[in-house]
Amino acid sequence: MGLKLYGLPMSTNTTRVMACLHEKGVDFELVPVDLFGGENRQPSFLAKNPLGRIPVLEDGDLTLFESRAITAYVAEKFKETGTDLLRLQNPKEAALVKVWLEVESHHFDPAITPIMFEHFVAPILGKTPDQAAIDASLEKLGKVFDVYESKLSCTKYLAGDFFSLADLHHHACTHYFMKTPWASFVNDRPNVKAWWEGISSRPAFMKVAEGMTFVEKK
Repeated sequence: MGLKLYGLPMSTNTTRVMACLHEKGVDFELVPVDLFGGENRQPSFLAKNPLGRIPVLEDGDLTLFESRAITAYVAEKFKETGTDLLRLQNPKEAALVKVWLEVESHHFDPAITPIMFEHFVAPILGKTPDQAAIDASLEKLGKVFDVYESKLSCTKYLAGDFFSLADLHHHACTHYFMKTPWASFVNDRPNVKAWWEGISSRPAFMKVAEGMTFVEKK
């Protein structure tokens, strides 16, 4: 039985997993979930994820939710194939990957996600974007990018001179961010810009980027 991924190609959390699967060269079936229709609140879906959120991965009798947990599982299970995303053969490199995974989840994501919601999602829901919330998040994101700019002056990628899961976890949100009026936060930082251009041009991410478009609620 192959892998089944329940989610949507526009979802940053879903595409995080999709990019990981592509980096590992693993075949999977994407099963769309109708969020606007409330499919994620139906008993059949809640049996897979009681929180009612996407994505969900099914691998035989194993069901996982939370995108970062899923990518860690995929990178570990398929460590012998595709891109080495965890660097498990080198304890120092593996530790650095973990450090920057933590930075992404605790500093980068909380700063950039509100911007994505206000700019892209709020209008779909018929709401007016909260510019004050955007400005506050931009200030936080700018500080994170300043840290990245310094780190990337020494190494090509966040954990070292190798692409890792830490870089991959930045793909989806940064992709959308670059379509906002604030793309200069990346473009005005030469090391961050070079890093982004490098990771966004990887074939694995380019496979999922074409489906990353928001549509209006019907």
